[in-house]
Amino acid sequence: MEVLLTAIGSAAWLGILTSISPCPLATNIAAITYVGRQLDRPSRVLATGMLYTLGRSLVYVVLGMLIVGSVLAIPRLSFFLQDHFNKFLGPILLVVGLVLVGLFKFSLSGPSVGQKVQERVAGYGMWGGGLLGVLFALSFCPISAALFFGSLIPLAVEQKSHVMMPVIYGIGTALPVVLFAVLIALGARFVGSAFDRLAVFERWARRATGVVFILVGLYLCAVYLLDIQLF
Repeated sequence: MEVLLTAIGSAAWLGILTSISPCPLATNIAAITYVGRQLDRPSRVLATGMLYTLGRSLVYVVLGMLIVGSVLAIPRLSFFLQDHFNKFLGPILLVVGLVLVGLFKFSLSGPSVGQKVQERVAGYGMWGGGLLGVLFALSFCPISAALFFGSLIPLAVEQKSHVMMPVIYGIGTALPVVLFAVLIALGARFVGSAFDRLAVFERWARRATGVVFILVGLYLCAVYLLDIQLF
């Protein structure tokens, strides 16, 4: 149970860290703008925010089922990962950690959501929030790709969870939109300052997580690849 709770907490943190990283945060800001259009109807603001969260989570669940489910469905590969998983995990965490602290950069071209698409989605009203969540979730950038494919997927494989871990991650990625939807619905006046604080928090949170990933990656490489017993 303790291992499961730790995994759930890790998936949630990875989702939150993804949501406040520069590229996903930009899409979340666009989503908040979309969600907050109907200030006179707080219930629709909240409902649109929830549908946005559902849309994002759905994408990650489908990807998780395709990737993790395929891995676990192949007996030989599943047994191989059980025996050698930590040997792969160490280098993966090292790379992800270097990306998070900004020491390693790579370009990633993926589907983008243009202004015309957003305007077309706006025609769907409240239900457009769900579609926007799907589209934004598919718009991977280097940091979000590193966190999802390099951290969340290995975690899901280790826990043999191709649904729960992606769902928790998806909820985490949409958390700012939900929180700001609540603030907008309540008529809060501090949305702008909250964004500024979120940007400051993102910088140190991303770097701190990157340092932890690097340290854990180095430990796993030392123990499982170099056969060095540190403790």
